[in-house]
Amino acid sequence: MSGDKPKADFSGVSGGVQSTAPIVEKADFSGVSGGVQSTAPITEPEHTIYVVQKGDTLSKIAKDHYGKSSKYHAIFEANKDILKDPDHIYPGQELKLPKLDD
Repeated sequence: MSGDKPKADFSGVSGGVQSTAPIVEKADFSGVSGGVQSTAPITEPEHTIYVVQKGDTLSKIAKDHYGKSSKYHAIFEANKDILKDPDHIYPGQELKLPKLDD
């Protein structure tokens, strides 16, 4: 161990920070509250989305959703963009179920 170098002695070193910037107090947000206001009317959605299950028909969906299987035509009309025939629906299809006036 004859080649060891002596270690530096930092025992007399002191540290500190000086700045000319003013000390700023922390902001007091204790009186702040949040909220959202809008003048827009609250509206109900015009339809809900239903995912077709195996064994579903428009009549069955109408019976389950509206209480009458005869309301299947409303589902068909709301989905004419994706349905060409009310008898051809497939599992996984997302159908719009329109809100009906009673």
